[in-house]
Order: sequence, then structure tokens, then C-alpha cells
Amino acid sequence: MVPRELIGTADVPGGEPLRLFRRGDDYMIVLDRNELMSTRMRGSEIALATMTCARLRDRAAARLLIGGYGMGFTLRAALAELGAGARVDVAELVPGIIAWARGPMAALTAGCLDDPRVTLIDGDVGRVITAARGAYDAILLDVDNGPDGLTRAANDSLYSMRGLASARAALAPGGVLAIWSAAPDNVFARRLADSGFAVDEQAVRARENGKGPRHVIWFATRR
Repeated sequence: MVPRELIGTADVPGGEPLRLFRRGDDYMIVLDRNELMSTRMRGSEIALATMTCARLRDRAAARLLIGGYGMGFTLRAALAELGAGARVDVAELVPGIIAWARGPMAALTAGCLDDPRVTLIDGDVGRVITAARGAYDAILLDVDNGPDGLTRAANDSLYSMRGLASARAALAPGGVLAIWSAAPDNVFARRLADSGFAVDEQAVRARENGKGPRHVIWFATRR
């Protein structure tokens, strides 16, 4: 087996550092001993974008917020689905993630951060959500490991009743809050419904070929 090569380390505000590894042509972002994301397991991150865009009434001029960037699978998939008049804000808290995207993973990034439809926001997606009022047609959250926080304790506030109320207020009527999770969470699903959303829970395989672990995406539509 080809050994993993450590490419770099990135500090996480309020959390443990992330490490970027490469094994052959594959990249992995790791927290402690947990592999948070990899180029091999990208199917559900792509589905987060494609399945959200399928629910939008007007893809040509939609405004989206994505938090966070990760390896960019969700952003690239969204851009492929959206029209020239769409706008996508990407909030990424960890500067090192963007440095990796523009550095060792530049070929994978494929210029998506320089797409004229994209605005990169250096900061906490929660603050962006709180400051918005009816601004977005969709908010896509792939932050931490889902509602069960792993990377950073402060991420839990995104999935609280207060955080969900802020997300609902940041959406236009009929807008979609899409949340990625590594595993099901019945308590959180009920919380979503109690927050005034119409909730559709979908299980999606981690790999594009329909194999690998099952991840969960909640599509919560503002009524």
C-alpha cells in the first residue's frame, strides 16, 4: 500500500488542527484520527448541491450560501447546475482550507473559487446567516460532521433551535436549508420540523458509484 504523505496542517479557530494527507492521487483531510473528507468519498457532498438545486424554482438567478468549502465538491457541483445570473457565497472559517485549495489541491479546485458567480467569505457561516434576512434561496451546510459536532464545539449553535430560526429568517420564502450529516439523527430531524420547516430526509451513499457508507442530507424548506 502506498503510504500517506502529510502535506500540511491548518489551525481551526476554537478547535483542534486539521491535517492534509496525500496517498497517490487521493487527498484526505483528517482531524486527530478521524478522516473528515477525502477525494474518494465525495458522492454525498456532490449530492448536497445537485439535490438542492433540483429543488430551486429559478436556478438561473438563485442566490446560495455554502458553508464551508471543504474540498470544493459541493461548490463545483452547484456551479455546474446554476445559471450565469446565480450568485454563490462560500463561507470558510479555516484559512488553511483555502490555502490548500489554491495550493496542493489547485488541480482539484479547477478554478471554482475564481468563478465570477462566487464570493468567498473568510469567517463563520453562522455569522453570515445571522446577518442575512430573506437573502438566500438556499443555504447548504456541510459544517463539521453534521449536528453531532466533532471539529469545533461552537458549530453546535448552527443546529440549535436558535440557529435554525436564524437560518429560516435568512431564507427567502420557499427557500431550502440543506444540511449534510455523516449519520442519521432523529432528535435533530424533529428539531428541524419544530423550527417551522417542511423536512425531507434523504440517505445518500458516500461514493459517486453508489457504494460506501450512507450519509444523510436533510432538505428543510421554509414554508
